[in-house]
Formats: sequence, structure tokens, C-alpha cells
Amino acid sequence: MSVEKKQYGLWDSPITPVSLARGITFSDVIWDTENTLVWREVRSGQGTLVLRTISEQSSRDLNSETSVRAGVGYGGGDFTVGAGYAYFVEAKSGRIYRQPLQHGVARPVTPGFGSAASPILSPDGHWLLYVHTYEDQDSLGIVDAAGVHWPGKLVSGDDFYMQPAWHPDGHRLAWVSWNFPNMPWDGAYLHLGRLALGNENLPVLKEEQVIAGAEDKAIFQPEFSPDGRYLAYASDETGWWQIYLYDLESGESRQLTSEAAEHATPAWIQGQRTYGFSSDSRFIYYLKNKNGFASLWRVDLTHGEHQLLPVGEEYKWMEQLAVSPDGGSIAMIASGSYTPPRVIVYHLSGQTQVLKRSQAENLPAAAYASPQALTWAGMDGEIVYGLMYLPQNESFEGIGLPPLMVLIHGGPTSQRTACFDGQVQFFTSRGYAVLQVNHRGSTGYGRLYRDKLRGNWGVYDVQDAVSGVRHFVEAGLVDGNRVAIMGGSAGGFTVLKALEDYPGFFKAGINLFGVSNQFNFIFDTHKFEARYSDYLLGPWPESASIYRERSPIFYADNIQDPVAIFQGAEDKVVPRNQSDDVVASLSKRGIPHVYHVYEGEGHGFRKTETIEQFHTEVARFLRQYVILT
Repeated sequence: MSVEKKQYGLWDSPITPVSLARGITFSDVIWDTENTLVWREVRSGQGTLVLRTISEQSSRDLNSETSVRAGVGYGGGDFTVGAGYAYFVEAKSGRIYRQPLQHGVARPVTPGFGSAASPILSPDGHWLLYVHTYEDQDSLGIVDAAGVHWPGKLVSGDDFYMQPAWHPDGHRLAWVSWNFPNMPWDGAYLHLGRLALGNENLPVLKEEQVIAGAEDKAIFQPEFSPDGRYLAYASDETGWWQIYLYDLESGESRQLTSEAAEHATPAWIQGQRTYGFSSDSRFIYYLKNKNGFASLWRVDLTHGEHQLLPVGEEYKWMEQLAVSPDGGSIAMIASGSYTPPRVIVYHLSGQTQVLKRSQAENLPAAAYASPQALTWAGMDGEIVYGLMYLPQNESFEGIGLPPLMVLIHGGPTSQRTACFDGQVQFFTSRGYAVLQVNHRGSTGYGRLYRDKLRGNWGVYDVQDAVSGVRHFVEAGLVDGNRVAIMGGSAGGFTVLKALEDYPGFFKAGINLFGVSNQFNFIFDTHKFEARYSDYLLGPWPESASIYRERSPIFYADNIQDPVAIFQGAEDKVVPRNQSDDVVASLSKRGIPHVYHVYEGEGHGFRKTETIEQFHTEVARFLRQYVILT
């Protein structure tokens, strides 16, 4: 096969805006029986439950008239299954519905006010526990599984709740709560409670105790062992998220993992899982995140031995681990640099079975770029982490040095990982190098690194992006005169700050629904992030001067470089006015820019037509302002 020499950034790519838009995404996978699995797919914004009998080769949709999507915070915890039924949150109403897995229509279980998430069925199949929010008051609710009785408020009083779990005896439960101004990864509490049957035919909370966590210790995913002896959970009290085992008889906890790696993840959404018990309670299977690469392990609870499980070399990132009821298989969502997301089942016999692919896998592995986990020195000499991709295309070789696309993650407490990233491949296949910056404040590298951004949002994230570019320019890997920066939400804020603080350094910027006015943000955003800025910038109003200093809108006159701005018209996290104001400044001063507002889109784009148009416009913008100028 002949290889043509062509200018970097102008390569013809098999990864088109259409192919990116047509893919589906997976959000969760849950077992009903050892032979029945249900997962959630998102197709152009529509959440659909899919059922698969493992021994068969076909799957079928459970719902077609309704969209499955929970509405507490950023979502997640969309559904559960058990005793032959699926329980899911309907997107528009926020109600929980019950639907038979074999045949039959979905019927509501909870009334139509507020919004629910994380439904979980009691071991006897009689009760449904869930997280509920109404008029900014969060609680744990309980209802009979058939929805005959009016639900009850089981637990309330804290600002936020997540991850309720049932004990196998059906009389005990565990959950996580936290309060303002914390986010769940700053500090949270693990609660253990006991139920009694109340006078209204619903259980009530009889006893409650806090067994782990603090204002400065984060807790994640409580889960009882099948034999009822233990309660497992993850905590970052040592500086890394490690897995612990709490003995329900003795009241003592012991640490199961100890490596300098993350065994949990920031709870941006409900329903996240990184580990699970074997059916005989002998093992815990867990995911380990080290430098943005995930691997599957198991630990023997008696002897403390850890074993790496060979899921497959192609899988560099895994999530939503679910152990089958018989303990013989582990389902999860997995991907890698050349492997788009799949729903897979790893059988402990050694076989890995693919149940569903997110998109057509018609390109060879050589068509995709692979990430390298790298570090560099920040402007003050401290270490900074990131992932680097070099241009990759079977049909082309570049001339000179490639342009660089710098990608900033959202959050800003998030992380770029080695999962399949179609957007990265969109750029590398066109001849761009891509730097994914995991700036100080990112998760995945321990609590100390994550806490570096406390009070420093708009400082370290910007500096670490700039120092990363300088590092790779000095190494002779990229063309320093053709560098673009792109990010969404908190990443969009970093883009705006970088263009203001370092005018002319980046050839162009791409801002997706980024925060431009910190004052407006704290008053307009949703409850989940209403006090996040206390951590990132400082308490309000004492830190008002910092809020102004870190509001790009007040320094927009410093932006000299072309900017592309994309915004959802119905964004409730970063409302449209945050982008409108920046565009007004650019227009007034004649700075080259493009602005696209997408109707029917919120904080992140889900519609097929939006995703296609967005990538088409990005390619056009970069060609004009980065490659051909």
C-alpha cells in the first residue's frame, strides 16, 4: 500500500463527522440472573435499555416509547434490574417505572414530582430504595416495588445522597451523604442503618450510624458481601482511593488495596461502580486506574493475595464492573485506543465475550493512534501529567512537524484516560498530534495532586496546558506555530483564560459551553455545583475579587486569536448567556470567531445531527485558522 506525503492537518481521514455522530454510547450494565444482562445505550440522546440472554446471540430493546435517564445532578443511576423486572427513571417525568423483562409494558412506581436516581431492589424483591430530589431537597426514598403505595421519605437532612445499598437480610442498608460546600470527592460519610416496618406499610429507619468518612475524606460505593458479613467501600483517607472491608460483627475496618493508584472515581454522577463481590464472598473484583490506564484485578479476602485478570490487551479502560449472580462472569464497558466501547463479559474460565459494539469496527488497529502516559515540569517545576497521541493514518506521512491540538477535560476534577476517544482519533487521523492535559487538580493521581487546584482554578490548569505545549515543542515533536486549544465546560473556561493570559501563544481556541462569568455561574448553575466554587476559587462573597480576576468576560479584550464557540440552548449548568457575552466582545472588536447555538441541547451534545455538525465546523475552523494561515 502506497503512502502519500502530505501536509500535516490536511490528511483525508476515514473518521468522519458522520461516523462519530452515528455511534452509540453505553452508560451501565447490570445482571438479573447469571444468564440475563441489561445495559443502557444512548442513541442520539435517547436512553434505551437492552436485554441480552448470554447464551443467545441476539439482544432486544426493552423500551422504545420512553427515554431512560435519571435527573439527579448530572444523572447516572438510571436503572436497576431484579426478580425479572427492570426499574428505570423516565427522562421527562423523573418517575421510576417498572417493566417485565420478558414481556409487558412499563408502569410507573413513583409519582410525578421531583426526580429519582439509583433505584435498587431489596433482596426479597418487595421494596425499592432510591435517591430523590424535589425543590432542591434531596433524600432517600422508599416505595413498594409494584408502586401500590405512596412512597416514603426514608432518610433526609443532608444536602446530597448517593449509592444506597441493601444488606442481604433486607433489614439493613448503607448509603453515602455529603453536605455543602463539599463535593462528594472532597468529603463524605458512609452510613449504616437498620429498618423496621412502619405503620403505613412502608419500612422506616430505626437505627443509623456513621462508620467511615469525614469532611476531608471521600467515600465511594458501599456494597455488602453476599454472605452478609462485610460492608466494602472505597475511601481516599490514605491519599489514594483504596478499598476497605468493614466487619459488621466486630465493627473493624481493614484496607484491602494499597498501591499508589485509584480504585474509585469522583462521583460526578450516581450509580458508578469500580468493584464487586464474588457470589461466595471469597473475592472482590476491582478496577485499578494507574496513570489513566485501567486493569481488572481480584483480591482474596482471606489471604490478601491480588491477581491480575487477563481481560484482553485491546482494553485499556474499563468501567461499571458487574459480577454475575453465580460469580462466574464479570460484565463491564471496555475500550482501548483502537477499540471503540463495547459491552463485554469476562468469564473466569478465561474467555472474553463481546455482547455489543458501539459502532462499526471496520478500520484496522493501524488506523488509530495510541496514547503515551507522560509527565512534564510545570512552570514552577512541579510534575504535571497527561497523555500524548502522535498523528496516525495508514495512507499518509507528514511533512515537517505536526500541528498540536491541546485538549482540556471538564470538571475540572476529571481525567483524560486511555479509553477510546473518537474525537482524539478525529484529529490524529487528520495529521494532528494531540495532548490531553491532566493538569493539577485532575483526579487519577492521588488526593494531593487533586487538591492542587484548591483556590487555583484558572491558574494551574492554564499554566499546565502552556507548559505542556512548550515541553513538546522543545522536544521537537510538534510545530509551536500551529497549536490550538479546546475544552468544554470547565475546560472551556480554561480555553478562554489561556487565550487571555497568553495571547498569540495558541493559534486558535475552541470553547464548548465554557464558564466566562464566575459571578453568574454560582447563581445560575444547578444545585450539585452551587458551592463548588468555594473550593475552586474561595468562599463567596469573601473572595469576590478572585471571582472577578478569574472571570474571562472581564478580560475578554485580551483575546486576540480566533475562537470557535459552541453552546447548548438549554444548558442549565453553564447557561447560554455565558457564551453570548464572550461572543459580543469578540464581535465588537472584530476578532475572528464562529458561534453555534444548538436548540434542544443541554450541557453536552447528544443529538446525531448536532455531533455531526459540530465536528464539521471544528474541522473547517481549524483548517482556516491553524493549518492554512
